[in-house]
Amino acid sequence: MERIKGHNIELAYGEKVIIHDLDIEINKGEIVSIIGTNGCGKSTLLKAVSRVLPCKNGSIYLDGEEISHIKNKEFAKKLAFVSQNNEIPDDITVYDFIMYGRVPHKKWYEVYNQEDKDIVDWAVAICKLDNFKDRKVMSLSGGERQKVWIAMVIAQKTGILLLDEPTTYLDICHQFEIMELVKELNQNLGITIIMVLHDLNQAVQYSDRIIVLKDGKKYKEGKSLEVLTPQLIREVYRVDSSIEMEDGIPYFRLKGIVK
Repeated sequence: MERIKGHNIELAYGEKVIIHDLDIEINKGEIVSIIGTNGCGKSTLLKAVSRVLPCKNGSIYLDGEEISHIKNKEFAKKLAFVSQNNEIPDDITVYDFIMYGRVPHKKWYEVYNQEDKDIVDWAVAICKLDNFKDRKVMSLSGGERQKVWIAMVIAQKTGILLLDEPTTYLDICHQFEIMELVKELNQNLGITIIMVLHDLNQAVQYSDRIIVLKDGKKYKEGKSLEVLTPQLIREVYRVDSSIEMEDGIPYFRLKGIVK
């Protein structure tokens, strides 16, 4: 089923509380974007769902089981997290790095077999990395490296993918490639996507639902166009805006800062 539920979540770094009394529910097969201003707790929430950061209070459940009780390998088969600051060894090739995605499916004494290689080839093809698979990952551009991370997750065969600002620092071509890849993973492979986005136009175009955070609390949640209104943008971001439509796709035009 691969459904995520969280109740009364409180998250903190030391004594500084970032998230207060938050409930979430993510259903299988959804694309859910988390938006809000800098410092409101978006990335912190992803860290909690991925077990990078433990809850100070409250609980998060995956398929009805508290995530802290799930064994590491079993958790890795179900959920993967691509953060902003993932580190990659300097000398590893694209192909070998994507092969890391098969680790949760292997016992410590098992070597990679033909099935693993076929799955990695499949992930390489989906992410259009055939021309890069023998290159060092660190020699690639930011957008290409982002696709390598996503390819590793595909090879991992996880049902849930968490993405923390996947298009930040990328040029518009690579932004479009990444967002279209995310949509493809959801529509063709059924992967549930939870992502933090700053671009409101990307959020409204690619998301089934949007969760808005403000001051560490859930401010609003619902279907994209029901949530993202000029009034909400004014309240959360202190910016005046209007919604325009082009070829049936909504986009936001910012007008000015609220004084």
